[in-house]
Amino acid sequence: MKAYLKRRLLEKCREMDIPMIGIADVERWENPPFHPWMPEEFYPKSIYPEARSVVVIGLPITLPVLETSPSIFYRELYSTVNALLDQHTYRLANLLNEMGFPSLFVPRDGYASIDALLKKPVAFFSHRHAAFLAGLGTFGVNNMLLTPEFGPRVRFGSVFTSAELPPDPLMKDDLCTRCMRCIRMCPARALDGRDYPLGLTDKNACAAYSAELNSKGISPCGICIKVCPVGADRSLFDRNDASIYSHDERFPRHHSAWRHVRSYGGK
Repeated sequence: MKAYLKRRLLEKCREMDIPMIGIADVERWENPPFHPWMPEEFYPKSIYPEARSVVVIGLPITLPVLETSPSIFYRELYSTVNALLDQHTYRLANLLNEMGFPSLFVPRDGYASIDALLKKPVAFFSHRHAAFLAGLGTFGVNNMLLTPEFGPRVRFGSVFTSAELPPDPLMKDDLCTRCMRCIRMCPARALDGRDYPLGLTDKNACAAYSAELNSKGISPCGICIKVCPVGADRSLFDRNDASIYSHDERFPRHHSAWRHVRSYGGK
């Protein structure tokens, strides 16, 4: 039955064009793979005591759109991906419910707004850690989950389910190259490479900069995931040379295109 349920979920994901799915046993939260780790109140069973497994899906952030960030173009892509994550995880949870396994989707953001993050810069559940525990990637210096397919350019959504599903193995290879490009180019100075591999971030600085961009209608920032060299998508879009973002004299046409997009649509 467990294997059948997992096959059915994989089939449903293919039907919905979901490129990434992983499954974690809720017990994995209780055996921290590194420290510091989150408090117990953030564990799936603390939020939904009936949970036995967490299904995690990922949708990519398209690199050429992200390259215009901060911009209205990237803001719209971000909103579209967020909406799809909520819809897809809602449908997966309902599929499991129909099969007799109580399940619920977890919204992709566990906070009301940027203003809420300024007061308390953390959500009630971390999809990034769920994706890590579901074997979809490893953490990088930028405190984002890096994946082989898209590097950190992916958004995650989760489903808590009472079904005991076969978990996927954790990824063993460390994907972060420690190039430190994300640290050098962070406009909020929110990252500190000395904390690697803990992936610690100055959440207050990050939230404050996001609030500034939001007042202009062009949040989120996205710089640290844009400049990361990890991910097969870089080859797909001919972006293996990540220095393109810091050397406009070598890539004048690209920088001209990005400046054009950034000049319109914001406040």
